[in-house]
Amino acid sequence: MRRSVTLATAAVVAAACSSVYVASTANAAAACAPAWSTSATYVKDNVASKGGNNYTAKWWTQGEDPVLKSGQWDVWINSGACGGTTNPSPSTTSASPSTSPSTSPSASPSPSTSPSTSPSPSTSPSTPIPVGGLPKHALIGYLHASFANGAGYLKMADVPADWDIINLSFGEPTNATSGDIRFTLCPATECPGVESETDFIAAIKAKRAAGKKVLLSIGGANGQVQLTTTAARDKFVSSVSAIIDKYGLDGVDIDFEGHSLSLNTGDTDFKNPTTPVIVNLISAVKSLKARYGTGFVLTMAPETFFVQLGYQYYGSGPWGGQDPRAGSYLPVIYALRNDLTVLHVQDYNSGSIMGLDNQYHSMGGADFHVAMTDMMLAGFPVAGNTANMFPALREDQVAFGAPSSVSAGNGYVAPAVVQSAVTCLVKGTGCGGYTPRSSLNPNFRGLMTWSINWDRFYSWEFKNSHEPFLNALP
Repeated sequence: MRRSVTLATAAVVAAACSSVYVASTANAAAACAPAWSTSATYVKDNVASKGGNNYTAKWWTQGEDPVLKSGQWDVWINSGACGGTTNPSPSTTSASPSTSPSTSPSASPSPSTSPSTSPSPSTSPSTPIPVGGLPKHALIGYLHASFANGAGYLKMADVPADWDIINLSFGEPTNATSGDIRFTLCPATECPGVESETDFIAAIKAKRAAGKKVLLSIGGANGQVQLTTTAARDKFVSSVSAIIDKYGLDGVDIDFEGHSLSLNTGDTDFKNPTTPVIVNLISAVKSLKARYGTGFVLTMAPETFFVQLGYQYYGSGPWGGQDPRAGSYLPVIYALRNDLTVLHVQDYNSGSIMGLDNQYHSMGGADFHVAMTDMMLAGFPVAGNTANMFPALREDQVAFGAPSSVSAGNGYVAPAVVQSAVTCLVKGTGCGGYTPRSSLNPNFRGLMTWSINWDRFYSWEFKNSHEPFLNALP
């Protein structure tokens, strides 16, 4: 997302985070797995032993002592006592079940090799998130809450009821690699008429009582977030949890841009990533999902470069990729696909992108929205490798983003053009030069825009046009 006038989630933590391990009832203790090694890397379902117990990894980890990091929200599950007088010798490299990555993350800064000293989030959030669904077709928008620009400030209480998901922009880190996310209301010196924090929190509570979802959007164009270490990952979880609890939010929106996600050389399998900034983000979000439960709302707003460009290129892998950021969201989306509420790719501020018809599509017409969205609904081979398919998401997980006005971002088109694209995707009628491979998508989730503030500045053109249109869809 852009601040300027010209620019603008495997099962729920698999069974690892949300299920309770049931120890064997056999009389003999289970055999001890290879002993845990501080230098080895482990991925989901890898097993290591220490101190007479086996431990199962919930996600990628290195250097995190299973005895110290096996609490409810930590990376290891204590799988129970194991037998034998001595543990087998530890592996000197990565653990190697079938799910283990073939290459350890060495090109980027290595994760911490000692247990993190960052405090873990408390075992129960102070503001439990209620389980509640979205409307079948949702209107999603970003609210400039922490900064000022030409669109002007809009109080939370004054956000119209038409908006089903309100993404607070932005939570940003204290520095790119700290993982320490902060969010504060725009100061009165920059945003005259800003409400008090007390009123802001009360208005959020009222929105949620009315069935709306209010999320913390993390990142944005100016908020580079690079979780290069497990310490940064843990700080991300604890700091984001503190914001969710303080303001009473429903979840988070991941809006990592720029160089936040760049793949290591050799990290070519999006299903088994090894790059620290990728695996640490995945595990952090899984921790948040485990903490808040089924009511936790997770959305993502990647740019086309980080998703659809993966059809041609993936990082700097062997299939011709030129940029380590190309397709770099794919492992995050894949790993969190069963935790993901809505993916709404930014169909703006984009160069031409090749669609599944192997033709380049550019902003400015309905075909661009149809082609980009169809890739999420139909799936595609990553970097042209048919043995490495990115699977389709569910229809209800897919929306697309469009600028609310000419000032909000490059790629604005009139409401009729946006609706033509949605009609093509949902009903299969009125399609132009691109025929969707995904056929009909009656459960298509809806539309996202940057931003609610810019929409108000332009007399609510986006909201007034698209909310009744979405409500009228079958």
